[in-house]
Formats: sequence, structure tokens, C-alpha cells
Amino acid sequence: MPELPEMQALAERLHAAVAGGALQALQPLSFSALKTVVPDPASLVGRTVEEVGRRGKYLVWSLGGPRLLVHLSQGGRADLEDPPKTTRPRNGVLRVSVGGRPAVMIKEFGTERKAAWWVLAEGDEGPLARLGPEVDSPAFAELLRTGDDTRRVHTILRDQRTVAGMGRGYTDDALHRARLSPFATLASLDAEQRQRLVTAVEEVLADGLVAERRRHGGLPAKVGDHWVVHRRVGQPCPACGDTLRRVSYERYEVTYCPVCQTGGRVLADRRLSRLLK
Repeated sequence: MPELPEMQALAERLHAAVAGGALQALQPLSFSALKTVVPDPASLVGRTVEEVGRRGKYLVWSLGGPRLLVHLSQGGRADLEDPPKTTRPRNGVLRVSVGGRPAVMIKEFGTERKAAWWVLAEGDEGPLARLGPEVDSPAFAELLRTGDDTRRVHTILRDQRTVAGMGRGYTDDALHRARLSPFATLASLDAEQRQRLVTAVEEVLADGLVAERRRHGGLPAKVGDHWVVHRRVGQPCPACGDTLRRVSYERYEVTYCPVCQTGGRVLADRRLSRLLK
């Protein structure tokens, strides 16, 4: 799933491509993807695209009061169509046409079909109201330094209600860089470990953003090609050379290095994920 670096860099590219143009049309291509009934999407036509920004993993189109939100979910991607097209691709979700600018095509790969969009009236936060502070904000850094949350840090970093912007990829990489077990709870960490975590989160996001800003156009089908440990199970750890392991769950997996993160212990690769003894 695209995370803060992917979405921030994508928002910057879309802003450069369409900001200042008048919204010409919103073409729904997936019946279930629109999550609001009012305002009518047609009411946005003619409004100037003032900004394309980001909040958490959402693209936020500011239109002089009302806003258009887009969430790519797991398999959503974006293309810039220059010149704009009129075709209806099988995996299409939404086409946003802006006068005199490229069109933005939102599409979705895979079978889950969870990519979505919202039309929000002025002052309506919609799904943004449920988001925690941005993961790169001082507020979240302070939470990591002082919080007594008893959940695993891996869970905290992925919980958008606690912190907005990260997912499994950068969480795996941050915990590896911080040399912390994916099963460590925030409450169990000492001051030095907490600072390592704050620094690691900041660094992996900064590195990811540098890599993502090298892209051009939309967001390609493959993301995360610069992750360090995530999705690299069975490969040598880039820090110590030991084999990277995983803990598998029904819908995702956690990647880690036993030597760097768990004191040599191998975590059980099964749904309950208990330590092997």
C-alpha cells in the first residue's frame, strides 16, 4: 500500500500538473468507490484546483471550499493522461479531468476493490477526522518518547487513528533500523530505545521521500522497490548478513532480522506468532 513518501511525492507531482486549472469533469468508473452522496460530484465542475495535497494516505484536492479526497488502498494507483483519454479501463476507479491540464486516472489492481473517493463540503472532515497526527510531526515524536501504550510498536505505527501515514513497509524498515523487535510494546521501551525509534522513523521516511521524488508522472503499479527489509524474506540482512525472517498473518506479514532485532530469537511464523522456545 502506498504510504507517506509515495503519497506525498505523488501529491506534489499532481499539484504541479493540474493546480490552477478548472475542474472539468469527474468520471466515476467504479460503482462502489464513491463514499459520499452529497455534495453532488457535479457541483465541483468549474471550480479551480487550488492545491493537491496529502493527509495521511489520502490525496486531498482543495477546490476553494469543498474538497475531493482519494484513497488508493492496497492496489490503487494513479496515472497522468496527457492528452486526456475517454476510454473506460477495466480497472478504472475515477478519472479527474482538468481544463488545459492532463487528466488524472485512478485505477486499482487486485481483487479487493477498496480504493475510494469522497466529495466533502466546506468544513466537513469526512474520514480525515478519524486520523491521528502525521507520522512526521512533533506530536507523534512526543508520543513515542513519552507514551505508555501497551500495544506493540508495529501495531501502533500502522494504526491510522493513532498516527497517519505509515503502513507495513516503512514500519518493518523503521523497526529494523531501530534494532527493535516487531513484538516490542511501546510501554516496555526505555528512553534510549524510544529515541532510536523516533530517529529511525524520521530517517526511513526521509529516505523514502527522496526515492519517491525521483519518479515522474503518476504512481506506478509497483511501489516499495526501495524498502530495505520489507518483502525481502530469505535475503541477507543488509546490516548483519543473517537471513531475514517473517511472521505471517492472514492478510500480511512482518519482516525482521533475528540477529539485529530479537537477540537471535526466531519468532514463530504462524497466526498467533509466539516465540519459538
